[in-house]
Amino acid sequence: MKKIGLVGGISWTSTLDYYKLINEYTNQKLGGLHSAEIIIYSIDFDVFENLLIAYDWEELEKYFSKIVQNLINAGAEIIMLGANTAHIIADKLTENFPQVELIHIADATGEKIISQNLRKVGLLGTKYTMELDFYKKRLQDMGIDVVVPKSKKIRDYIDYTLGYELGKGIFKQETKEEYIKIINQLIEEEDVEGIILGCTEIPLIINEEDLKVPSFNTTKIHSQIVVDKAIGNNQLLYVHK
Repeated sequence: MKKIGLVGGISWTSTLDYYKLINEYTNQKLGGLHSAEIIIYSIDFDVFENLLIAYDWEELEKYFSKIVQNLINAGAEIIMLGANTAHIIADKLTENFPQVELIHIADATGEKIISQNLRKVGLLGTKYTMELDFYKKRLQDMGIDVVVPKSKKIRDYIDYTLGYELGKGIFKQETKEEYIKIINQLIEEEDVEGIILGCTEIPLIINEEDLKVPSFNTTKIHSQIVVDKAIGNNQLLYVHK
C-alpha cells in the first residue's frame, strides 16, 4: 500500500473523521489487522483562513507547497488535501509536484454523482467553494449542473458556522435544523436531485437520513478513493487536463 500524505487541520475536527474513515476503509478492503500508512501534516487553520480572507492565492500556493514538500520528504506517495476549499490551489500543487499523485476531492465526488445517474445537484460549503469557480466548474466540466443558495446572507451564514462552530467542534441542533431548511429550499426551488456536503465539516452535523435526496459526503468519498488508489485497485475515470 502506498503511503498517504494528508494535509489536515483544515479543520482538525474533519481531520479526525478523515483518519477514522481512511483506516476503516483500508481494513475493509485488506482485512486482518491492516490499517493505512498515513503521514498527517496538521496546519494552523488561522493561517489558512487569513489567506482566504485576503484572496491571496499566490501565498496560499507557497504555504501549501512547503507542506506538500514536507510530506513527500517524509515518504508520502499520494497527497490529499483534507478540505474542499483548499482545492483552490490543487491544480497548482499538481503542477508543482508531478512526482506524486494528488487526488482531487471534486473529481472523486463528481464520479460518485455520475455513478448514481444524477445531473443536477445542490452544493453547500464555504463561501469560497460556493461562490468561486474552482469547484463548480470542475463538476460542470463533467456534465453536472451545480446550484448553490442564491442568498448571500445564507452563504455567509453557512461559511460562518462552518468556521466558528463545526470547525471548532461545536455542534448545535439549531444549526443542523437551519442547514436542513436551506437544503430543502434548494430541493423545492431548484429541483436538485442530490446535495453535495461540500465542506468536510458538514457531514459531522448532517447525516444521509436527514435529507430527502441522496447526499454526497465529500470526506467519505475522498477517503475511499484515496485508499483505493493507495492499494492499486481503482482509477478515476474522469481526468482533468
